[in-house]
Amino acid sequence: MENQFKNLPFRIGVGIIVLNKNNKVFVAKRIDNPKSFWQMPQGGVNEGENFLTAAYRELEEETSIKNVKLIQEIDGILTYELPDHLLGIVWKGKYKGQKQKWFLMQYLGDDSDINVKTDKPEFLEWKWIDLDMITTVVVNFKLHIYEELKEKIKKIIN
Repeated sequence: MENQFKNLPFRIGVGIIVLNKNNKVFVAKRIDNPKSFWQMPQGGVNEGENFLTAAYRELEEETSIKNVKLIQEIDGILTYELPDHLLGIVWKGKYKGQKQKWFLMQYLGDDSDINVKTDKPEFLEWKWIDLDMITTVVVNFKLHIYEELKEKIKKIIN
């Protein structure tokens, strides 16, 4: 990490693991990185907002998903740092990475209710995948988070 960025703070964020009735995981392809990388919904926490409220807000803003039931808050805070080529660019250069609180939720709606073409779209497309696949589709600098989440989710749903 370049010296000019090492003292930047981490952005405080949330992540949401959404499972459908078959325990498949919701993932979406980002507009700003449309290669073959997919991610679960995530976003920043606003000032004065608690983690769970932020998770519900981000989920709806990014996917139009409202009809969910909280299964469990995932223990701990997971952290990633941006790779050097994104430092100073992502989040207007204010942060060096994210510290995230994750939540596992059950989707209760119909697939037809999901819409990633929102007012401020972040995703091009979405799909449901097997839990074991989340570590094969994620961008490499978030891989360690998805590996840890995969193990934690398996313990919860099995």
